[in-house]
Amino acid sequence: MKTLLFGTLILVVAAPVVAGDIHGKVSCKGTRDCANAVVYVDTIAGKTFPAPQAHEKINQQNLVFDPHVLPVLVGTTVDFLNSDTVQHNVFSPDACAEKFNLGTWPKGQVRSYTFKKDCVATLLCKVHAEMEAYVVAVPTPYYAVTKPDGSFKIADVPDGAYTVKVWHPKLKAASKPLTVAGPTEAAFEIAK
Repeated sequence: MKTLLFGTLILVVAAPVVAGDIHGKVSCKGTRDCANAVVYVDTIAGKTFPAPQAHEKINQQNLVFDPHVLPVLVGTTVDFLNSDTVQHNVFSPDACAEKFNLGTWPKGQVRSYTFKKDCVATLLCKVHAEMEAYVVAVPTPYYAVTKPDGSFKIADVPDGAYTVKVWHPKLKAASKPLTVAGPTEAAFEIAK
């Protein structure tokens, strides 16, 4: 009996925390496709997440920011690399990103900025007015960027009740409550 009880106790202690995923589709009205929407789990009461040690990267190449939309966990540092033969600048007019301006630098150099709070930061280049991108700093590590057809998948989300939000560069944001229990489907519709 003691052996059976001890074996059962080991199985209970060794059982992993159950995690599923959130997958589905965002339907976009008023744009040619649904690429670059950010779907994410909003703040979880009583839970904070440490900033990652590794930096994220945005490349300036062929006079565009790549990627065009980059979601990150709050506290993440983003490195901006200039891969063009012309000088570039990176700045944000948004107060949530402290209206930062990293200055102007030549090919091969990198400048960095740490996104310290929840924020949708517009990125611009003072040298090339047509350049625009976004960093979306979110409060949890549970996020994804939609494909052109609007599909997305957020992996390894612990089972529980959450608020899931959607942000898009040209459309109004949306949110909804969602209970995750293993693989969980969610659909959103956003418009201008």
